[in-house]
Amino acid sequence: MIYKKNCLVLNSNLKNIYQNYKNKKYIIASFYKYFFISNPEKLLFFIKKILVKENILGRIYISTEGINASISIPYLKFKYIKNFFKNINQKTKKMYINYSIEKKQIAFFDLRIKIKKQIVSSKIKNFFFNNKNHGIYLTAHKVNKYIFNKDCVFVDMRNSYEYEIGHFYNSLTIPANTFREQLKKLPESLKLYKKKKIIMYCTGGIRCEKSTVLLKNYGFSKIYQIHGGILKYIKQTKKYNLPNYFQGKIFVFDARLSIKITNDIFSKCINCNKYTNRLHINCYNSSCNHLFIQCVFCSIQLSSCCSIHCKDTIYRQFIK
Repeated sequence: MIYKKNCLVLNSNLKNIYQNYKNKKYIIASFYKYFFISNPEKLLFFIKKILVKENILGRIYISTEGINASISIPYLKFKYIKNFFKNINQKTKKMYINYSIEKKQIAFFDLRIKIKKQIVSSKIKNFFFNNKNHGIYLTAHKVNKYIFNKDCVFVDMRNSYEYEIGHFYNSLTIPANTFREQLKKLPESLKLYKKKKIIMYCTGGIRCEKSTVLLKNYGFSKIYQIHGGILKYIKQTKKYNLPNYFQGKIFVFDARLSIKITNDIFSKCINCNKYTNRLHINCYNSSCNHLFIQCVFCSIQLSSCCSIHCKDTIYRQFIK
């Protein structure tokens, strides 16, 4: 166990992880809740005590504005862990939890619980975030009703590298590498659509919640968000046998990197611009570490580097 400033990292033995997770069913759960937490550090150690005991892995962020988590849970312990989080505070009792069953890929290799200033960073001056003033929640039924409506516009509040592998039909993206950048651009980018119904979405809903509040602060009135994000939408389309209008893959922030939803391929190789179904990789040049998509041919030619420059940098380091 490592405890650094505002961060608890519980290192796990890989052998033990495989014994508990490999070839067994386990649950990947993600959830968030905006509510006031007076003592985040106290909550951190309270959560840690239970999760270590039950061999839970994943990422949990805590701040005074709430909690944000993505964790993997042994299948038989899911109900217990779900009830545990729903009962950590009065405000979390009705918290929605996205979950799916996984038995092929391990999503996390350790448990990291971190205290942050915000569970989703905005860093916008004079932005008062009132979580009670968020957009109107939409179910999959409503989403499908609006998807082809000319008076509606769908806005993707994920990063560019998430959007490039999958998104809703005909949706807009706010080009940016971080959510903070997107928020700053958002009011100006959407001013032409101010009279339309603006439907925002992200992976699980947490970024939309903050985005819709920001737009309402700027005078946008017809603001909606997909409740539970893409993950809940997909689940509801399957449950109620509805048409699915999310195409491609969902980017996820764990070892799996993505979840395939449809066979549509939107991603292109950063070097040759040809369509490819490969996953994101980081540039082999550690000083660059750029996240990108690259086809097999270019990956071989460039030794998994994002450019000739980075490949040459590696070569020069090697011959020294």
